[in-house]
Amino acid sequence: MSWPQSRVHVAVRVQSPVPLSSPRCYRPALATYGDEVTASEATEKLPARSRARRIGREVLLHLATIAAVLCVAELILRAVDLRELRDSYEAGRTNLFRYDAELGWAGIPNASSQFTGSRTVNVRNNSLGLRDIEPAGAGKPTVMLVGDSFVWGYDVEANERFTDLLRSALPAVRIVNAGVPGYGTDQEYLMLARIWGAINPDVVVLMYCTGNDRLDNSFNMRNGGYYKPYLKRAADGTWHFAGQPVPWSRHVYFRENAPARHLWLARAAVTGYVQLAHPEIEVADPTERLVDMMREMVETRGAKFLVGLETHEARLEAFLRARGIPSTAFDGAPTYPSDGFHWTPEGHEVVTQRLMRLLATAGIAGPD
Repeated sequence: MSWPQSRVHVAVRVQSPVPLSSPRCYRPALATYGDEVTASEATEKLPARSRARRIGREVLLHLATIAAVLCVAELILRAVDLRELRDSYEAGRTNLFRYDAELGWAGIPNASSQFTGSRTVNVRNNSLGLRDIEPAGAGKPTVMLVGDSFVWGYDVEANERFTDLLRSALPAVRIVNAGVPGYGTDQEYLMLARIWGAINPDVVVLMYCTGNDRLDNSFNMRNGGYYKPYLKRAADGTWHFAGQPVPWSRHVYFRENAPARHLWLARAAVTGYVQLAHPEIEVADPTERLVDMMREMVETRGAKFLVGLETHEARLEAFLRARGIPSTAFDGAPTYPSDGFHWTPEGHEVVTQRLMRLLATAGIAGPD
């Protein structure tokens, strides 16, 4: 009778409901024999890790998508080459001028570079940051001319400018060129006060740009986004300079901030920030007041004050006659056909001849 018993025993083992080799049986069996992880914990851990991996993949995918979009946007901005995102509006400007908290911008002392407007010219600054020779020749009568790019010599070499032509025509006179591109009469007034002690002029000639000086004097931002000081009248009638220290323009950030120096997307963000933080401000045109302030400064210091106008302007000329300020205008002087319509070398020759006659009224005359 032992055979049937043995057979029953074998049948029970063979008909086990789950094979011993089944993984689903193996893990709970380990837990049964002393593993610290229970069966329910073991079955819950796998889905948790799977969710973490899935979230990680989604995060990486989103980051990769954002990076790809930013790269494409950067490439598009570089390809479009928006003028507003360039280092400056003119090639070579950043090598010659720097931020100035009082004036907005000023020449870098002893800097030199090529500068491209309508044509490419060579520029060298002296120790005062002016595009001129060193102010030597103390003891000679000194004539200093202040103004903007027409005085500075936009689109002409230094030896083609009217100041250099005057220097040749008046060898007994010291001629100083104190022109700075983009300056308004307000900035010219402030710069004249700053460098007066280094020059001590006997005659100051304000070269007034009829085309844009009134606008320059009426705003805190000009020339494609460069901030500047401005003269405003208070409620009590007094005048004072505002906008100082001058805010950084976007161009200063492009040069001084590492991300903006290398990434055009950063430049676009900086441009938006600057416009929001420092919006454009317009004041009532203070041009006549500025000219009068400059006259007062010059005459108080014992010098003579003259004015040259790019072209005739009846309003300002009436003011000059009322104040007894000698002036001349340069209508008809040849100009380039674009990019500010600055004087050509031939135009500078016309300006030189008219300035010679104006200077004669102040006792400055050439050899017979």
